[in-house]
Formats: sequence, C-alpha cells, structure tokens
Amino acid sequence: MPADLSPIDKAKFVAAKRAVEFVESGMKLGLGTGSTAAWMVRCLAERIREEGLKVQGVPTSTRTAELAQQLGVPVVSLDEAKWLDLTIDGADEIDPMLNLIKGGGAALLQEKIVATASDQMIVIADAAKEVAQLGAFPLPVEVIPFGWQTTKALIEETLVSLDVLNRDVTLRMNGDAPLVTDEANYIIDLHLKRIGNPRQLAMVLNQIPGVVENGLFIDICDIVVIGHGDGRVQVRDINAGSTSDERIEFAPADNIFADSDD
Repeated sequence: MPADLSPIDKAKFVAAKRAVEFVESGMKLGLGTGSTAAWMVRCLAERIREEGLKVQGVPTSTRTAELAQQLGVPVVSLDEAKWLDLTIDGADEIDPMLNLIKGGGAALLQEKIVATASDQMIVIADAAKEVAQLGAFPLPVEVIPFGWQTTKALIEETLVSLDVLNRDVTLRMNGDAPLVTDEANYIIDLHLKRIGNPRQLAMVLNQIPGVVENGLFIDICDIVVIGHGDGRVQVRDINAGSTSDERIEFAPADNIFADSDD
C-alpha cells in the first residue's frame, strides 16, 4: 500500500480488501465499475496470484474488463456464466435500508443486470457514501438516443407528481457531445436533492418510453462494507441483521496498487 494514498483511497482499499475475503474458489463473480470497484479487482487479482484462487469474473463495463484482463483475473460474459454467486460493486449513495444510487460511472445498466443475476451483492464504499436519505447525488437514467429530448420532457413531467425536493434534469455530456454508454445510450441525470419514495420513483421512471434503466438499486444489495481512512471497516448484513466492526492492516508495500490511478 503506497504511503501517499489519500484517506479516501485508503478507505476504498480496505473496503475492497475486506469484501474480497467473501470470495471462495470456484465462484462466478460480478465485477463492478468505478474507482472503488477497481480496488476490488486488484485485491482479487492479488488473491488469485498468491493463493491460486480459481474464479470467473463477469465485468460490468469495458473499463473493468480491461483492468481484469490486465491483472490476470479470468473474464467471461454473463451469457457464458449464466448465473453468479456474488457481485461486488461500489455505490454513489447508500441509505440505511441498503438501497443505492449507482451510475456515476455510466455503467448502471450492466451493473444492475449483473447484480440481479447474482445470489448475493456486496457493496463497497467509503463512509461518505452513507446517507440518511437518497437524492443528494444526481440519479442517472439511461435512455436511448432516439427522441431523447422527448424522453427528458416526459421525465420532467413525471417528476412533478413525485416526492422529490428538486426537479432539475440534465443530459450528461462528454466534452461537447453527449456521453455515450457501453450500450450506445445516453445518460440523463436527475438532480433531485431528496427522494422521498425511491421504490415508487424507480418503478415510475422505467415506465417512461425511451428509458432503458435507472440508477436506483432497490432490494438488491445484501451486504455493505464501509471503509475508513484509518483501516477500520464496518460490515453490515441486512439479511442477517448484523453489523461488525473490524480493522484491515496496511501492508508496508503492495506492488499491485502502485499503478493505481483511481
């Protein structure tokens, strides 16, 4: 572990390292997308090299696939794997019921498909991602490019009757052009500030023509591992109703992390 990592990166690392301890040889794994999930892929690769762990990984984005292949994590498609034992992924917000907002990395569609094709989902995050109520982080909605402005207008009209604090809606850009997802779709971000009824909002959004999927993950996450910059981790299992506090020791040097740019 490089000594110059920021407290946030240390928190992401310890959460990822603890979550990878749930992995057993022979498992088929969903590999999440984002900076925290990238730590998880590196920790998984370390176990594969040092312990001979045998796993198959299903990436949720081209970025994750490239990182996994680079580090020697075996990669297969979801169609090849068919069903997964476990998915480990990050989140942009986590509420007390382990409902999530995801999609800050524009991979929410593949992430939700992979997570729901798994026996269990573990979310890894730093403590800043825990919130009392979802909505401060913009909610991503993936839409097809055809007629996206009409879809955006329908979303704005729908929000008027829903329990949200704010209704600003924007198309996510990549420079001067719309950001394009791995599935060649666009992302519309909903700046809601507070979501009073996430379950209702998720259901209503997906009824709008042109919407492919939204970034609300309801009743999908089973365990959350929250990391802190001093090495502490909290593991919360919503099914078991348990919470445990642990500590992950930093190794003096971990070459596997030396090239990290997350």
